[in-house]
Amino acid sequence: MAKQRIEKTNVARLLDKAKVAYTLIPYTVDENNLAATHVAEELGEDIATVFKTLVLHGDRSGYLVCVVPGDYEVDLKAAAKVSGNKKVEMIPMKDLLAVTGYIRGGCSPIGMKKRFPTYIHSTCLEHEAIYISAGVRGLQVRIAPQDLIDYVGAEVGEIGKMAEQKLA
Repeated sequence: MAKQRIEKTNVARLLDKAKVAYTLIPYTVDENNLAATHVAEELGEDIATVFKTLVLHGDRSGYLVCVVPGDYEVDLKAAAKVSGNKKVEMIPMKDLLAVTGYIRGGCSPIGMKKRFPTYIHSTCLEHEAIYISAGVRGLQVRIAPQDLIDYVGAEVGEIGKMAEQKLA
């Protein structure tokens, strides 16, 4: 069987230009389930290594980016504190493309329209590599956490909390 050729995304081109090591990993997209848990299942990886990129707006700083493990949610109070805001809130989904250049399920902390302050949950440092979106649905970047932190100029902190499990 011929190996499927993976189209390079802007994220991959930026990492190439910066000479940052990474691997592109494709996965099957389920339009009805864009959750990080689905991505982790598709990759066959622990959810703790699959990070999601969330965009927030602070009352003082404007837009900011939080990157948290797939089974976490952003702790708004902690994100406000670490970013120097009194209050932060998730941006409306309808604004995501205009603000970042990315769509839901394909938002990456690398290559947004503008460079925003970025905060990555401290658990990233517990892993040799983590997964983040490559900028499109169906493609992840496997990257060393410190390389990502250095490339985006991120601050590492306690910005998330374990998501509450929903009872079926």
